[in-house]
Amino acid sequence: MSTVGFLYPGFSAEDDYPRAEKLLTDGSRLALVHTAMPEDAHREDALLAIGGDEVLADGARRVAAEAGPLDAVVWACTSGSFIFGPEGAARQVAALERVSGVPTSSTSFAFVDACRRLGVHSVAVGATYPPDVAGAFVHFLTHHDISVHTLSARDIITAAEVGTLPPETVLEFAAAVASDAPGADAVLLPDTALHTVDVLDALDARVGRPVLTANQVSIWQGLRLAGADVDRPGLGTLFRRG
Repeated sequence: MSTVGFLYPGFSAEDDYPRAEKLLTDGSRLALVHTAMPEDAHREDALLAIGGDEVLADGARRVAAEAGPLDAVVWACTSGSFIFGPEGAARQVAALERVSGVPTSSTSFAFVDACRRLGVHSVAVGATYPPDVAGAFVHFLTHHDISVHTLSARDIITAAEVGTLPPETVLEFAAAVASDAPGADAVLLPDTALHTVDVLDALDARVGRPVLTANQVSIWQGLRLAGADVDRPGLGTLFRRG
C-alpha cells in the first residue's frame, strides 16, 4: 500500500482523484490538497504564479501533515509546470522534491514518461487552453523528443469552465483530435481541470488508440514513483501492463 500526495490548484476536476482511488485494489491512497490559485486563467503570468516554489512547498507540507508519511508527490497541473519551459519545469520539480523528501514529479513530466512507457513517439494534442499556452506544451513535448502531429486548442480561459465539460463532449473532442491525425500514436488531453477518470477506457475505445489525460498520467506517475506500478483495470491503456 502506498500513499501519493497530489498538489492541485483551485477547484475544477479534483474529484477525479477519489474516483480513481476507488478503482485501486491494493489500498493505495491518493491524498490531495488544493494549492493557491490567485487568478483562474490560462494565461502565462497567472500560470507562473500558481507554480511558484513557495506555493508548492506550502502544498507539500500540508499534504504530508494531512495524509501522514508519503511515498511520492506530484504537482498535478500541466500548464503550471510546462509554462516554465523544460529547464524551469525540471527546477520546479527538484525544488519540490527537496521540500517533500520523496520522489516527486509534475503532470508535464508524467506525460513524457507515460509516452515512453507506451512506446509513443508521435501524438495529437487536444488542449483546452488558448493557442499560445497550448503551444508551450507542444514545445515541452518536442524538447523531450515527442513529435506533435496536430494541435487543437479550444481557447478556454478558466479551469472552472473546463471542469464543467460533460463526458460526451470530452469523448467527441478526443475523437475529433484523433481523426485529424491518423498517423499519431496517441492522443493527449493535457488539462487537469478536465474530468476524464470515469471515461478512460471509453476514450481508448472511441479513438482506437491510447488517450492520455492529465489526471490519469498524474496518478500513474505518482503510483509509479511510489513503487506501486501494477496492472489496474478501469484506468485506460496506460495502466495495463500486459
